[in-house]
Amino acid sequence: MERRIVITGIGAVAPGKPGAKEYWELISNGRTATRTISSFDPAPYRSRVAAECDFDPLAAGLGRQEVRRMDRATQFAVAAAREAVADSGLDLPADDPAAVGVSLGNAVGCTTSMEEEYTVLSNEGSDWLVDHHYAVPHLYDHFVPSSIAVELARLVGAQGPVALVSDGCTSGLDAIGHATDLIREGSADVVISGGTDAPISPITLACFDAIKATTPRNDDPEHASRPFDATRNGLVLGEGAAVLVLEELEHARRRGARIYAEVAGVGTRCNAYHMTGLRSDGAEMADAITHALAEARLAPESIDYVNAHGSSTKQNDRHETAAFKTALGRHAYDVPVSSVKSMIGHSLGAIGALELVACVLAMRDGLVPPTANLHEPDPVCDLDYVPLRAREAEVDNVLSVGSGFGGFQTAIVLARPERAAA
Repeated sequence: MERRIVITGIGAVAPGKPGAKEYWELISNGRTATRTISSFDPAPYRSRVAAECDFDPLAAGLGRQEVRRMDRATQFAVAAAREAVADSGLDLPADDPAAVGVSLGNAVGCTTSMEEEYTVLSNEGSDWLVDHHYAVPHLYDHFVPSSIAVELARLVGAQGPVALVSDGCTSGLDAIGHATDLIREGSADVVISGGTDAPISPITLACFDAIKATTPRNDDPEHASRPFDATRNGLVLGEGAAVLVLEELEHARRRGARIYAEVAGVGTRCNAYHMTGLRSDGAEMADAITHALAEARLAPESIDYVNAHGSSTKQNDRHETAAFKTALGRHAYDVPVSSVKSMIGHSLGAIGALELVACVLAMRDGLVPPTANLHEPDPVCDLDYVPLRAREAEVDNVLSVGSGFGGFQTAIVLARPERAAA
């Protein structure tokens, strides 16, 4: 018998105030959390805007020892996981720990802590040979990104499969795809899954400056991220985490769980083309979408909302517009499409999971979040990108896509809970 996978809990630490409720209020009202960087002096950099989280780890329930031990990205993940598990109603200590797993996405590891420690050890960069005696005791954990997933496993008592998926900007989606595989093959009944990243740091900013991928629109931070707009000129970095509780359908039914959605189909492809470049025809993303639809046993016309990657770069926006037209055919012109990156920026390994939480809430409330700052549509991007304001709609089936450096393309299809209950 085929094992089906459903979502029974969600948690988020998104730009602006933490919490899934606060995140949904922000994006459903079309507000933006992008601003001038405040965590360090951004003056030397080409792009000085980002979407920061107003996150207090102590207020989020972390102890001082946890704050000392954990990188900012880890803190985000733990806070989001606590919210998701509470939302799911799971009593994980009472569950079989060997049937509980963790699959977490992350792109840039413990960047914040690594950079802070290097600054101290190198005496502000003046010493080539660093003195390890000045290092914090937990520096090794910062070197090994899998420590983030280990913290979640410790939190929930998971003794099943534990993995950290790191393949750039699709990491959050791919971690959820891996979680569905673990449940489908019987390696776990419950997987705590999602993505987390805290890339807003001098080294990350410098790297994106070097390839001119981030926007130089520093005089208007609130409107700097403009997916599908003719005046867009680069992405806005973000940070945050989203965690979802994934369960085998019968496991969820037995305990009377509320089911948000079924993870009905997952497709992944790589274009094997260029480290940062994309083919204009979007063929690989289209193929990932087609695969996800086939796995979900849904026709393109069944999709009621598309959550776009929508990074606010000309190359990406045109690439995925072409992909939607290829994979969805004529329906691409009828289905609403939007990008929440217009409001919360691009948090790299976390964004796919944050976008999937947005999809879950769009299904729950029958409300498609808008693409903020879309005033002058790019003529090449001629689909319905839901400009400026959210739109009421019946949302039974959702497609969410991601695209990442290295050529990674991922598509996930969510289906209405009634399908899972049928």
